[in-house]
Amino acid sequence: QVQLVESGGGLVQPGRSLKLSCTASAVFSLDYYSIGWFRQAPGKEREGVACISQKYGGGTVYADSVKDRFTISRHSAENTVFLQMSSLKFEDTAVYTCARASLGACELGPAAYNLWGQGTQVTVAS
Repeated sequence: QVQLVESGGGLVQPGRSLKLSCTASAVFSLDYYSIGWFRQAPGKEREGVACISQKYGGGTVYADSVKDRFTISRHSAENTVFLQMSSLKFEDTAVYTCARASLGACELGPAAYNLWGQGTQVTVAS
């Protein structure tokens, strides 16, 4: 079954860190795709926060709202893409979802992605 599964969400205090994982089923390798992380807070539109290009094809892109705080990376052996989130703020509270791009480009627009996980809740509260 072709799927993405997120994990690592939870409740965290402002200023602390959290690391999310996006793991793919063994049917395909994430190395061949650009992978994005998105988030959606209640009452707000889905927002692309970070993406990473195919393993040998390019780099990373971050939304201004998370630049210098979030880091996206790959672990090929585990077929996983991580989102390391630091200096978390109240406004980072959202459901975080990873997605696989249909084509090669790494971008933050959701229309470029055709396979989505179920999401994991991140709540930043004191």
